Amino acid sequence: MRRYLIRRLLLAIPTVFGVTVLIFLAMRVIPGDPLRSIIGEGQIYILSDEELAAVKASLGYDKPLIIQYLAWMGDVAKGDLGYSFWQKDKSIADMVVRRGPITLQISLMALIIAWVIGLPSGITAAVWRNTSIDYGVRVLVTLLMAIPNFWLGLAMILATILIWNWRPPVELATLWESPWSNLQMTVGPAIAMGLGFGAIIARMVRSGMLEVLTEDYVRTARAKGLESSTVVIRHALRNALLPTITLTGLYLGATLGGAVAVERAFSVPGLGFSLIYAVQARDWTVIQSLVLLFAVAYVIINLIVDIVYGVIDPRIRYE
Repeated sequence: MRRYLIRRLLLAIPTVFGVTVLIFLAMRVIPGDPLRSIIGEGQIYILSDEELAAVKASLGYDKPLIIQYLAWMGDVAKGDLGYSFWQKDKSIADMVVRRGPITLQISLMALIIAWVIGLPSGITAAVWRNTSIDYGVRVLVTLLMAIPNFWLGLAMILATILIWNWRPPVELATLWESPWSNLQMTVGPAIAMGLGFGAIIARMVRSGMLEVLTEDYVRTARAKGLESSTVVIRHALRNALLPTITLTGLYLGATLGGAVAVERAFSVPGLGFSLIYAVQARDWTVIQSLVLLFAVAYVIINLIVDIVYGVIDPRIRYE
């Protein structure tokens, strides 16, 4: 196992390196001068060429790209993600520490909700195939998959305002400082994202179970007189879950950096909200640091998923 982990970590290095190069170049090949793009045309104050050159020199942007890239990587290696272009007194690392737990909490809550909904629904639909229960589950799954999660979030907010005259708090509240305010702020986005992914899990589990239930070892287990629940849970489900676990890992990585619309709908001050604000403000120091963070999170999540494979299916050997 140790050799496998080391090998996977070594393979992850080119992936992270490629992401850093792509995001670094993307922030510098946008049309026009990057600093002028940040300032934008039509603003009240426009930098002159001399002032622009002085700003670029103070930020180190007058140096060759390779020097800028190595300087950025050196700062990242020391844990220094830099500062926002517009808010020089606010460190990006501090922003990640403050807002990152909120996004991570919402993602984990959404996964829990999705599995609680999707797993029993998929098993039930597969066991009772082509019955009214199966048809009902499939209709509900199709409906939830068709509804965008941000639209569902907006509908939830409108319902709570119109019916109970209540809306979630917008101020940042961590779970360990103010649990009740934190849950009010995070439960809505978690439900909005969890319902849609729960429908996907139900569909994946149903498809996997239908395929596994026809295998010879399942029929052998039934012929031995084992209870139906034992056959389904202990023999069929473990083998049918592998594709769902892969999808779960990908979804968790996507929600860490892609829950922008839902966080915006609920005004949750998470990393997704920070990323969309940075894109709107053309704050590319924040953008490149957050994208790098999301890429590293993807690599770690994929490694965890591979380890879980071995726990669920003992036939998988890493060495």
